[in-house]
Amino acid sequence: MAKIQCEVFGDFDMILNSVCRAVNSGSLSASLEDSSDFYDTNARCAVRVYERYSYLGKNRVSLSITLFKTGDHIYISAITSGGSEAMFFKLNTFGEKSFLNTVRETIESFTYRGYYE
Repeated sequence: MAKIQCEVFGDFDMILNSVCRAVNSGSLSASLEDSSDFYDTNARCAVRVYERYSYLGKNRVSLSITLFKTGDHIYISAITSGGSEAMFFKLNTFGEKSFLNTVRETIESFTYRGYYE
């Protein structure tokens, strides 16, 4: 599993659309598997789940992106999973890290405080 988690700054819809474009343009086999959106008076949450084929690992890998806004704060979490052929433990995470890297630069462009993995 690979993860990026941080606070981002900007327009919620612009950030979400930019990250989704980065996924689709960063991988030929990436597809949006499902999405979910929640709204409340002071909060908003968008969840996107993508999947792609990892040529290096010869398997499928998923990427879940959650964008959460409360008040003036926007947080993003991008987590990959899958990509291992082992039954009881992970032998490789190449596909996961590679999939996560398709959105890393875009997320970093909206982050100027609190970036961590």
